[in-house]
Amino acid sequence: MSDSTESTLLDAIRAGYTVDGPALDLGAAVVDGAAHPDAVVRIPLSAMNRHGLVAGATGTGKTKTLQLMAEQLAAQGVPVFLADVKGDLSGMASAGEANDRITSRSQEVGLPWTPTAYPVEFFALGGQGKGVPVRAAVSAFGPTLLAKVLGLNATQESSLGLVFHYADKRGLFLDTIADLRAVVQHLTSDEGKADLKELGGLSSATAGVILRELITFSDQGADAFFGLPELDTSQLMRTAPDGRGLVSMLELPAVQDRPQLFSTFLMWLLADLFHDLPEVGDLDKPKLVFFFDEAHLLFSDASKEFLDAIQQTVRLIRSKGVGVFFVTQSPKDVPADVLAQLGNRVQHALRAFTPDDAAALKAAVKTYPRTDYDLAELLTSLGTGEAVVTVLSEKGVPTPVAWTRMRAPESLMGPSPDAVVDAAVAASPLTAQYAQAQERDSAAEMLGRATQERVAAQQAATEAEARAKADAAAEQEAAKARAAAEKAAAKEQAAAEKAREAEERRRAQEPGMVEQVVRSSAFRSMLRSAGTALGREITRSVFGTARRR
Repeated sequence: MSDSTESTLLDAIRAGYTVDGPALDLGAAVVDGAAHPDAVVRIPLSAMNRHGLVAGATGTGKTKTLQLMAEQLAAQGVPVFLADVKGDLSGMASAGEANDRITSRSQEVGLPWTPTAYPVEFFALGGQGKGVPVRAAVSAFGPTLLAKVLGLNATQESSLGLVFHYADKRGLFLDTIADLRAVVQHLTSDEGKADLKELGGLSSATAGVILRELITFSDQGADAFFGLPELDTSQLMRTAPDGRGLVSMLELPAVQDRPQLFSTFLMWLLADLFHDLPEVGDLDKPKLVFFFDEAHLLFSDASKEFLDAIQQTVRLIRSKGVGVFFVTQSPKDVPADVLAQLGNRVQHALRAFTPDDAAALKAAVKTYPRTDYDLAELLTSLGTGEAVVTVLSEKGVPTPVAWTRMRAPESLMGPSPDAVVDAAVAASPLTAQYAQAQERDSAAEMLGRATQERVAAQQAATEAEARAKADAAAEQEAAKARAAAEKAAAKEQAAAEKAREAEERRRAQEPGMVEQVVRSSAFRSMLRSAGTALGREITRSVFGTARRR
């Protein structure tokens, strides 16, 4: 590069990065390998809600850039949220340690370096790790984000949405994965067939797939991330007593084997903020800056619905005072529609070892404004802690592309001692509020109780039917017994009559008995005749019915 070109480029950088208000100083511009302390590369604080990208291959300094930006935001009273994927950002809670490299870098860029610790609030997903537990109810997480975590296809995602709709309609609270499983199990049971049919569009086969994925998800230990109490995301927007912005740091080393879960969980946090915050327009400084580390995990294998949700959130949350920075290895990791909304770019070195790498490099170069730098060569030759920068000025205009030697973070560039982290967690006012998981009468309990009541009713009906059958059998036996007794009594009476008749015949055959019988019979006949005549006479005298002669 000629001297005149170099001078022109430096003049353009000085003019482009001149800021009237507060700003974040990233470092000094570099031309032909030499840093120029008089050409400071900075991002206006007011432009930090215009979103951004920090990209670069592994080991090029992305994490340190993230740390540097978070420090300067906190120092100027802006709360920051970031995820500590590798476990070394906890060093922000401890003052940095000077060494020759830091001193040399400070002299090169002409920016002072003072070891400083920053106010940090540590969080941990579901309490798995050191920090205040962060949980979310399954219902708040929603079917779109959950489908992303479970790896469901578009049809299955739509079906999962029907399950959520069914639970909401029936007043079944979905707090945990167990609650969601209980609803799906109900819909696939004999008792839930009618409800499943009523939903429409949800086949039993698809419900079975969702259920299996939920079981696998639980087996991976995901149950710990869902439940109550749910984190109030407004807690991420606090400031420390000294007026500095609080750095809310989500510790993630314990869940690195579930990358899609924690990346999607971060998206839930952002979506929840978007839902709750009011419109504020452009502010002098953002209300919160949200750093999305390992962003490629968020977009990998994402459905169109999921990508649309991210694009809408990123586009609209700016007007609510929140800036979002995606941190990943290559710009191609971010969908074009989202990338187009990222006005601030800090690009560390890219590698071009493969044809795919070369294509990604070429695509990255095309996204930058015109510049006198040979970007294709520069992006593959940047040193550690160097980056190609272009941001939005205070007027919203892209600044010139600047090869920048980044300043060093002032906090510890490595993990804080365990004692520092433990003390910060113990001192947090949120620990008492969120440490203990809470249970309420949700879908699993409601459906379980309904099942118990149904089983109890079925058992009672079975027992009543058995009692009725037993009573009927007993009555039948009693009737048989009564009939037998009556038959026996009749038989016994008949036998007694027969015996009396036989006795009378026997006695009639004895000597003198015939004469007595005859006499007795004649005497009785005479009495009957006399009685009859007497009766007629009495009747005539009383009723005057004397016979006519």
